[in-house]
Amino acid sequence: MIAGIVALVAAYVLSQFYRAFLAVLAPELGAEIGAGPEDLAAASGVWFLVFALAQVPVGVALDRVGPRLTAAVLLATGGAGGAAVFALAQGPGAVTVAMALIGAGCAPVLMAAYYIFARTYAAAVFGTLAGVVIGVGSMGNIAASLPLAAAVEAFGWRQTLWGLAGVTLAVALALGLLVRDPPRVEGVGRGSIWDLLRMRALWPVLIMMAVCYAPAAGLRGLWVGPYFADVFGADAAAIGVATLVMGVAMVAGNFAYGPLDRVLGTRKWLIFGGNLGVLCCLAGLWAMPAAGGFVTLGLLAALGFFGASFPMVMAHGRAFVPPHLVGRGVTLLNLFGIGAAGLAQWGTGRIHAALGGGAAEAPYQGIFLFFGVMLAVGMVVYLFSQDRTD
Repeated sequence: MIAGIVALVAAYVLSQFYRAFLAVLAPELGAEIGAGPEDLAAASGVWFLVFALAQVPVGVALDRVGPRLTAAVLLATGGAGGAAVFALAQGPGAVTVAMALIGAGCAPVLMAAYYIFARTYAAAVFGTLAGVVIGVGSMGNIAASLPLAAAVEAFGWRQTLWGLAGVTLAVALALGLLVRDPPRVEGVGRGSIWDLLRMRALWPVLIMMAVCYAPAAGLRGLWVGPYFADVFGADAAAIGVATLVMGVAMVAGNFAYGPLDRVLGTRKWLIFGGNLGVLCCLAGLWAMPAAGGFVTLGLLAALGFFGASFPMVMAHGRAFVPPHLVGRGVTLLNLFGIGAAGLAQWGTGRIHAALGGGAAEAPYQGIFLFFGVMLAVGMVVYLFSQDRTD
């Protein structure tokens, strides 16, 4: 079981890498194949949307087929295949297709780990285990910063993508060999996603899931690169440093959130307080978009740290889900989180296009404001949620 979880964490490192690496590749892709910020925003949004839509069949497959085959087959075909398509890309359209394939390939890996945790370990430690997986997996976020910039400079972006395709295929094979499915639960064939949606206690948590992940994912996954390039004239190395700092902060945040629900005796107010910190950071970036230096970098790092509440929100929602619907429950929560992030990427791409042509910082002020309003509305809805800590 431990070897299988290690393999799933390695797969999640790749998932985090693929959702964040466009920020570093943006200058190269723009110069070589004409993929501008709006094109990359659309491609990033497609990754998130395909990932989200795949959660429905993935949830059914986890409950009925098990995590081993579900994760191994999709990562091999979609993840490795999509990386190969990316390496061959001659224009923005091919990048979008590649990101769609990679999104489908990455869709089951985190949920497979969460499914095993929910079925194997005590509910009280689910939040801690979930945070550890995302914390370790967020090393992919770090790899998609300065190390990726160095690899692209040394080998070129196409050769780097071919290498990633090989690594992804190897990890998929490890999943097939090492992951062990938990024993089946009686009644696993009963129930559906509609049974979950009829649970009113889940609704505010689903809304919180839809808004908590999008700001950090959107900024770290794409907009940090164009923002630093357009407003501060940063090159690939400087962008790599900025994304590295934000990535490290996100890793630290995931580890920090994990045990705090048991320390503080609450999930609801831990989640609300953390996201209030994100809202303050977005307000600071909106008010001072051209500050530069340690001010901008510090705000982005703090946003990454406080914006790491995803596993805690997942644990809050998981507490309401019956055992025979665990697979569909965690994937429904993931659908809201990743789907909203994808829609937000599409929306921020439109904002960037609409506000471009004026002051360099104007499009990014619009993006910060969009994320801030979205988060504030979700936090108001979340106030009506029921606290539950197992």
